[in-house]
Amino acid sequence: MEVNGIAHVMLTVSDFDSCLPFYEQLLGFLGLRPVLKADGMLYCVGGRTAVGIVRAEDRWCDERFAQLRVGLHHVCFRARERADVDAVHEFLLGIGAKIVHPPEDGPWAPGYYSVLMEEPILAREFAGVSESYRIRGKPRTESPEPPPAPEPVAENPDGSSGS
Repeated sequence: MEVNGIAHVMLTVSDFDSCLPFYEQLLGFLGLRPVLKADGMLYCVGGRTAVGIVRAEDRWCDERFAQLRVGLHHVCFRARERADVDAVHEFLLGIGAKIVHPPEDGPWAPGYYSVLMEEPILAREFAGVSESYRIRGKPRTESPEPPPAPEPVAENPDGSSGS
């Protein structure tokens, strides 16, 4: 068996209302479109994956993300080319994101190039975008066409507009 990518990643945030505008902007810039926006949840789809943010339970709202604690280490999106990584960096600067490191080459794979940032309230560290010129040991010559964006759904699961 060979997997066909990652279906989705869900990130639990301690202050959903503060994080929501940041993730709406960032995920939208990355081409992920909201398909569900309900009380305490945003779920966006695009690029053959989905990313969601959910509100933490009250008992965990004072907790902060620790990258080397058990659980998720980071999330990294694959870009199509180096220029995309540079564009994400400029976008992040424009929305005031905390940049851990600007675009730079990395030792993890041939052609690895990434930017690393953290979300604004540090509830979850979030890795930037990387790009590699090699896929399965062969130079990449072209990028596949992305699938069409999904149709948006109602704001709440019951079909109401959320007003």
